[in-house]
Amino acid sequence: MERDISKLKISRSTSVLDALRVIDYGSCHIALVVNDESKLLGTLTDGDIRRGLLHGKSLQNSVAELMNTNFIYLTDGEDDSLIQREMKQRCLRHLPILDKEGILLGLKLIDDGREYSALKNPVVIMAGGRGTRLLPLTKDCPKPMLRIGKKPMLEILIEQCIESGLNDIFISVNYLKEQIIDYFKDGSKKGVQIRYLEEKKPLGTAGSLSLLKDRVDKPFLVLNGDVLTRVPLAQIVKYHYENTLKATICVRHHNIAVPYGVVETDGISFKRIREKPVIKTLVNAGMYIIDPGLLSMINDKRKMDMTELIELTAKSGQPVGVCPIHEYWVDAGLPETLREASMEWA
Repeated sequence: MERDISKLKISRSTSVLDALRVIDYGSCHIALVVNDESKLLGTLTDGDIRRGLLHGKSLQNSVAELMNTNFIYLTDGEDDSLIQREMKQRCLRHLPILDKEGILLGLKLIDDGREYSALKNPVVIMAGGRGTRLLPLTKDCPKPMLRIGKKPMLEILIEQCIESGLNDIFISVNYLKEQIIDYFKDGSKKGVQIRYLEEKKPLGTAGSLSLLKDRVDKPFLVLNGDVLTRVPLAQIVKYHYENTLKATICVRHHNIAVPYGVVETDGISFKRIREKPVIKTLVNAGMYIIDPGLLSMINDKRKMDMTELIELTAKSGQPVGVCPIHEYWVDAGLPETLREASMEWA
């Protein structure tokens, strides 16, 4: 199918932040970078932006620094059936239509039902922890059931899954699990399927995934039950597929301000002093995509955390990637961050 491109055009000088609004417009999920004569200079997708962030770019950069200039395009007048076949073979979702001078005429989207709402990937939400950092709030209430505004935190997560078309949900439970199971039951009231991974003993953030063996056949999304974010969950799944990964770990930028002058040396020789530097790091955001083939690496008789599973996967030579998130994110596992999340969702 072809789409109206008038609202998808941007210039080279457009900021990445403004381009995101274009990408989020409608269901095309792409921005088209053109010059004053409407000649196509490049394309920009959510995946391009996330990869750019990993290379030190920011949302304030111009799209000229992140756009894909090696795009595949369709020349006006080519046979449509051949184009559809080519797009499916190359796993292309978008194909710009250009004239012989490179002027943008339109945009073809592959019509095979691959919309975000059609994703069949399962989701696992880790909700079995004791939440000791939030005592006494979690003395008689499991952490994911603490309310953010009018809803339990876990309900917000489930609704975000639904918004992304991710309707096959597993919840890993242990501590005060009856409260969670009684509240959500089988998920039918929300129009989704909810099943429970019931740990007989705490197995860690990855150990409970052993209960998924023979129950999933697609890469699945793993979410920590105390992480709240505005990131479209379907975008993470798409990113995993686009980059042909076995495991994807979501990360976010975190800056550490050192309150002292940092002295750099070479042995005993002084080199320089960096006054109160800011150290830029990537931190684990508690969100993952895992290929079902990795479940064989989990020993169901011992505790294992997600970090260990990720490291084992990388050591085995299988591709592990990182997906940076620029959207709002908070670990609501501390009293102060729980209050922050409550204000955000208020």
